Amino acid sequence: MKNLLKKITPDFLLNWYHFGWALLGAVIYRFPSKRLKVIGVTGTNGKSTVVFLISQILEEVGYSVASLSSIQFKIKNNVWLNDLKMTMPGRLRIQKFLRQAVQAGCQYAVLEVTSEGIKQNRHQFIEFETALLTNLTAEHLESHGGFDNYRKAKGELFQKVVLQGKTIVNLEDPAAGYFLQFSAKEKWGYSLNHKDIPEIKIVQAENCQLNQTGVSFSVKGINFNLNLLGEFNIANALAAIALGLAEKIPLAKIKLALEKVKGLPGRLEIVIREPFTVIVDYAHTPDALEKVYQTVKEMTAGQLIGVLGAAGGGRDKWKRPQLGQIAEKYLDKIIITNEDPYDEDPRAIIEQVAVGLKQKQAEKILDRRQAIKKALKMARAGDVVIITGKGCEPWICLANGRKMPWDDRRVVKEEFAKLS
Repeated sequence: MKNLLKKITPDFLLNWYHFGWALLGAVIYRFPSKRLKVIGVTGTNGKSTVVFLISQILEEVGYSVASLSSIQFKIKNNVWLNDLKMTMPGRLRIQKFLRQAVQAGCQYAVLEVTSEGIKQNRHQFIEFETALLTNLTAEHLESHGGFDNYRKAKGELFQKVVLQGKTIVNLEDPAAGYFLQFSAKEKWGYSLNHKDIPEIKIVQAENCQLNQTGVSFSVKGINFNLNLLGEFNIANALAAIALGLAEKIPLAKIKLALEKVKGLPGRLEIVIREPFTVIVDYAHTPDALEKVYQTVKEMTAGQLIGVLGAAGGGRDKWKRPQLGQIAEKYLDKIIITNEDPYDEDPRAIIEQVAVGLKQKQAEKILDRRQAIKKALKMARAGDVVIITGKGCEPWICLANGRKMPWDDRRVVKEEFAKLS
C-alpha cells in the first residue's frame, strides 16, 4: 500500500509532505542545529568511514561530538546501532537527535547525508557549517532520473552551507569542479596527487604505501600509519585530516586520533584470520566493489573466493550485471546469493548479476547462509573469502516490509565453528 501511494502521488505533493515533516521537526525541537557546529558528509562511497574518522579527531582534542551514519548513532559516549536500514531517518528523528546532542552538551554533530535523504528534504532546517564530498560515482540513478540529477541532489547540501562555512572536496573526483563552485568562506581540497588550484587549501598525501595491515602516508612531513586497508582509505583519511585542519586542530593531534582507529564494523572487517581469511564489507556499488576486490586481491596468497548479490526493491537494476562483471575480473571462485530482495524475486536478481559473467561460472545459492557456508568449505590455507553487500547491517529486507534478523559476521562465525 505504501509503495502504491508513492507511485500515484504527484512528486510536488510528496515533496511538500517531506518538507512539512522537516519543518515540524525543527519547530518542535527548536531548531537545534543553531546550537551546534554541523558537518555534513556526502558522496557515493566512504561516507560512514569519514564520519567515524572526523568524530575521532574532534574527540581527541576534547570536543563533545554527536554523529549519525549508516553504521551507528552516537551522542558523546552513548552509542547505539543504526538498525533502521536507512542512513537519514525520516519524520522527526534527525531534529530530535540534534536536540538530544545539544542537551548532552555536544559542540559538533557529524552527519552522513545521502541523496535519498536530500530528495526527501531531511536536510532542511539544519544549519551546516561544513559540507564534505568523498566521491561521486553512479548510484540511485533510477530514483533520481540520471547521474546529473544525482549530482544535483548532492549539491543541495553544499548550497545549505552557512555564509561563514567551509566546503571540502575530493580533488581526484571528476565532479570536484562542480562542488567547488558553491560559495563558502573557506574551500578545502584533498588529493593523493599534486594539485595546485588558486584559493583552495589543499591537503596532499605523499609517500603512500599499502600493506596487509593498513596504509601509510605523509602529510606536510608528518607520517601516518593507519590500521585501515586500501588506497581508498587514504582518501577517506585525507578527508578527515582536511576537516581537522579546517577546524584548526594540530596535525600531530590528528595523527594521534587516526592511528588509534583499529577498523570499522563491516568495512573490510576481518572476521576470521586462520587458517584462511574471511572479510566482510559493505561494498554494494560497482566502484566500491572493484576497490574492495583490488585491495583484497593484493593480500591474497591463494585463491580469492567471493560471495555477493544485489539489492532488490527496484534499486539500480542497471548495476547488477556490472557487479557480476567485476566479480569475474577479480574472483577465482564466485558465489552469487540473496541480499535484500524487498518485493522482487531474489532468484531473478541473482540471474541478473550472473549475466555479467562471460567466461567464469558462478554458483548460485539462494540461501545466504548456505552461500557463506559453501564459500567457507571451499577455502584452504592462504585463501581469502570476501563477503560483500551488507557489512554490519542487522537485517535482510523481504517483501511487504518484513525484516529477517541478520549479520554476515555472526553467520560467518557460526558456520566456521561447524567446520571444525
